Amino acid sequence: MDRRQPLHILAASGSSRPGNYTRRVLALAVEELQSRHQVQVDLIDLATTDFPFPGQGPSQATHRAQELVKGAAGILLATPEYHGSYSSAIKRFIENLGFPSTLAGKPVALLGAAAGQIGAVKALEHLGSVCSHVGGFVLPGPVSVARVQTVFDENGQCLDAAIEKRIRGLATHLMDYIYDRIAPRATLEQSVRGNQTDRTRQLSN
Repeated sequence: MDRRQPLHILAASGSSRPGNYTRRVLALAVEELQSRHQVQVDLIDLATTDFPFPGQGPSQATHRAQELVKGAAGILLATPEYHGSYSSAIKRFIENLGFPSTLAGKPVALLGAAAGQIGAVKALEHLGSVCSHVGGFVLPGPVSVARVQTVFDENGQCLDAAIEKRIRGLATHLMDYIYDRIAPRATLEQSVRGNQTDRTRQLSN
C-alpha cells in the first residue's frame, strides 16, 4: 500500500470529566497522525454518546460505532485509570461492537493516563486483555502517562518532551504496523481472490 493513500483511524477517549487529561493525551497522538500521515481520524466522544448497556438492544449509536470500526484501518483508545481498571465508558463502547466484535482483526493502540506515580498500568493491562479477547490485535508498548496533572499545562500543552515523544511514537507505531503488516496481507488476499476468479472464468469457458 502506498503510504500516501489516506486511511481511517478510529480514536476514542474514555473519560467524561470536563477538561480531562485523557483527552489531552489522545489529542497528541491524533495530532501526530494528522500531521505526518495521510489519515482521517474519526473521533468518538464517549462522554456524550449514549450507548445502551448489554441486554438492552442496539441503538443508533451502536450501529454507528460498529460501522466506524468496520471502516477503520486501526483503533486508538485512551483511558483513565479508575479503581485499578479502565473506564466504564470504554467498556460500554466495546460491549456495543457486537458479537462477533467488529474489533476483531483490527490493530489497537492503547494510551492511559492517571494521577498516580505508576500511571495507568493496571487499566492498560485490563483493557488490553479485553481487546484481545474479542479478537483485536493489541500492539505492544502501550503508553501510560503517570502524574498526568503535572505533564500538561492549562492550555493542553505537554510540558515533558520525553512523554510527548512516547505518545506520538505510539501513533507512528500504529501506522507502521498498518502499512507493513495489514496492507501487504490485504493486497495478497485481493491477489489470491483475483487469481481464483480468473481460474473460475477459464474453467467455465
